[in-house]
Amino acid sequence: MDLLLFKLVVTPLLLMAASLAARRWGEAVGGLLVGLPLTSGPVSVFLALEHGPAFAAQATSGSLVATAAQAAFCVAYCRVAARGWKVALAAGGATFALVALLLQWSALPAHGLYLFAILSIALALNLIPNKPARTARLTPPWWDLPSRMLLIAGLVVSVTLIAPYVGPEASGVLASFPFMAIILAVFAHRMIGHEAAQQLMRGMTTGLLGFASFFFVLSLTLTHWNLLAAYGTAILCVLTIQAISLYRMRLPTPCLHGKSKPEGSTP
Repeated sequence: MDLLLFKLVVTPLLLMAASLAARRWGEAVGGLLVGLPLTSGPVSVFLALEHGPAFAAQATSGSLVATAAQAAFCVAYCRVAARGWKVALAAGGATFALVALLLQWSALPAHGLYLFAILSIALALNLIPNKPARTARLTPPWWDLPSRMLLIAGLVVSVTLIAPYVGPEASGVLASFPFMAIILAVFAHRMIGHEAAQQLMRGMTTGLLGFASFFFVLSLTLTHWNLLAAYGTAILCVLTIQAISLYRMRLPTPCLHGKSKPEGSTP
């Protein structure tokens, strides 16, 4: 009962924090935050507590598979975002499923999946548009945040309930499906415009490096260390990477022409 209550509280609160951050600092920062394992991380903890560290360690392969699939999801969503959120969501979901299935069939080891994920993230960042979203915003309705939190709570409980029936790797893939990003992107897409959703997806893609590193660390430590040490090390790793990414994201764009010319100089 206590574990169920934990599931119903923790992840929705994390989603609320990401939603408020997106409203305060923009969709790119919100996307970076949902690039954190805010859904799959708690699900991994629940799997370790309910089914054992070995089960959770096997599930990390599915999460690493899903990292590359999430990058592909972001690219597909952004490429057709101008055609509406329904088309973009369908394209992103289909692309995620296709990439995840292909990688699962490849049976790559954890370090191979980690390397492939990093390459996928780099490629995706080159394919996703980097255009600032429009600044005009609408005041969200009162039911906006509660509905987001209710959706994510139901999804987390559903994934952990079906985990014993689909196996550890499939559980890892399902837990790493970009539920939070979809919720934030669709709301941003409908209320602000497709440019806002694209920036959220770009921020999320940037955050996937920390996501992949989190599960790679767990794949190496879960069956050898106690849970507190394994998850503590993985959390420290992802927070360090995300802090660096956030710092670089907030840096002003350097001048492409070098130093400015002194006054009175000829053009």
